[in-house]
Order: sequence, then C-alpha cells, then structure tokens
Amino acid sequence: MLTGISLLAVLMAGCGTGENNTVSESTTVPAEEAPVAAEAEQASTEEAQATATYPLVIKDELGHEVTIPAKPTRIFAPILEDSLASLGVKPVVQWSNGARIQEYLQDQLADVPVITFTKGLPPASEAVMSYTPDLIILHNKNFAENGIYEQYSKIAPTYVFQSATTDFSHSLLTLGEMLGEQEKAAEVLAGYAEKVTAAKEKLGTVIEGKKAAVIRFNSKGMFFMTSDYFSGYVLAHDLGLSQPESIQGSTAAVSYEVLPKLDVDYIFLVKDGNSGDATLNELKESSIWKSTPAVKNGNVFETASEYWLTGGVIAQSKVIDDIVSFLTP
Repeated sequence: MLTGISLLAVLMAGCGTGENNTVSESTTVPAEEAPVAAEAEQASTEEAQATATYPLVIKDELGHEVTIPAKPTRIFAPILEDSLASLGVKPVVQWSNGARIQEYLQDQLADVPVITFTKGLPPASEAVMSYTPDLIILHNKNFAENGIYEQYSKIAPTYVFQSATTDFSHSLLTLGEMLGEQEKAAEVLAGYAEKVTAAKEKLGTVIEGKKAAVIRFNSKGMFFMTSDYFSGYVLAHDLGLSQPESIQGSTAAVSYEVLPKLDVDYIFLVKDGNSGDATLNELKESSIWKSTPAVKNGNVFETASEYWLTGGVIAQSKVIDDIVSFLTP
C-alpha cells in the first residue's frame, strides 16, 4: 500500500516528463511579454493534451471497461468529495449519511446539494439520474452490489474502486486520470508528502518508538481503528506511530476489559457523531478506564469525527495538524 511519501519520487519525476514550453529562436518576444506568451503557449498545450485524452477507456477495479467520452463536468462520486475538492472539482451532489454531511468540506461544497445514503445504501437510480451526472464513481465495491452497478451504468459511465479510501494516494491518481487532472493530483500528493515530512520533523522524539491507538465510539460500542484506513493509516504508515498487535486487523467491537492491558503511549478518541456520546461517557466514569496507562499518564485526546473517520488529502492533513497540536503544545 503506497503512502504520499512513497509516491513522492515517482510523482515529482512524473511532473517533469512533459516537454518544456519555450519560445523558438526565430520568434522575438519582448522581455515583459515573455511570461505571458509562455503561459498562453502552456495553456494551449495543456488544452490540446486534455482534448487528446478523451475518449478515455479505462478498466475499473472490478474489471468493467469504462469509456469516458469527454472531460467529465457533472460527477457523482459519493464519499470521494474530499479527493474531488483537493483537485478543485465540485461534484454535482454530495453524500450524507442522513444525519450529517462532511462538515470540514463545506467551505468548498456549501452550494452543492445533498443526497442521502439511507442505512449506508446507495440511493435509487432515479434519484441519481435527476442530477444528470456524466460520470459516476463508486468508492467501494459494496456500492456496486445488488444490481446497483447495472442501474447506474445505464445513467452514465460508472467506475468502481475496490476500496478507494483504503489508499487515497492511488485513488487520487486514478481520479486525476479520469478527470484530466493528472498533474494536479501529482501536485497534491507531493504537497501532502511535504506536510508529512515537516510534521515528523516537528514531532521528533515525541513519537519515536511510541505506540498509539485510535478508538472509535458509536451506539454499538467501542472499536479500534486499524492501521489499514483513515486516521489509523495516517498514524501508523505516515507518521510512524505503531499499533500493538492486539489492534491490528481488529474490526469487531471490543470490551472495556482490554483497556488496562492496552500497551500504547497515546490514545485518540473519536465519537461517531452524537451516537457515540453515551458509550464514551459511560466509559469515562468506569474504574477500568481510569486504570488504563495512557489515561493515567494524561495522554488521551478527543478528536473530530468528521475527518478522523474519512479518507483523502484534506481529511488526513487535518489529522496530522491535530496530532502535532496534541503532542507539541
């Protein structure tokens, strides 16, 4: 699984593979006009390249051959709004779980209508069709089940990821290819890699050799966030805060009794909306919680669920900002 850091060398090299736009020797351009001429030539070249990209034929991660006839402008990509926003692209409609939207993105998506995924299920094809998308992107293979792919693909070209939020670097590059924003995707990931490097330098010995756990609370109980996705991935793979073996690969609800034996230096608490309030409040009053090593050492931090429980450059950059703020006050 690739991170922003591991992709940096490839991305930076990729950004430099295009031909340089220069004025030919036979053309005389006043010095004050040269930058303008260069910019115009570059814009013209980029426009030609974008035009040449389409129609684009690409195979999605479920094996479907997807033909995108022209540069998409009306995109339905639920739960990938973060990645779209980082590329400067607005979707035609944004996802909601019925109780909340992605609040941290509303400075860019405030004027974008909302569509609800009731009980986590994709909306009916009629509802999607009403927004007349010219490209549909499903972030998870589960969204394509039960005939949904067949219905959606009749509306517009439909691309399906196995799990786009597991490795946002890969999915962002794929989005960049489909949307004609390859250079922007590379630029965004290079910027994220720089952010990770700067954060690690600032944190220094504070995180060196340390372990951490991200604990999520909702109405069903308490869960560990593994290093495979979202904020758990940022801590383990980007910043190097390892997880104990007891957490790795665990997705089931866990009992309070494991906490006193939890071998971590830091605990980050994430409430899944208001549904996690009762569970967390109950835990905080328990003697088990108060006997947990990280709690006794004052190394427990409460976080914002909206971006700790999602993936993308914007969300994961905010997670990094939180960790730096928590650990280097």
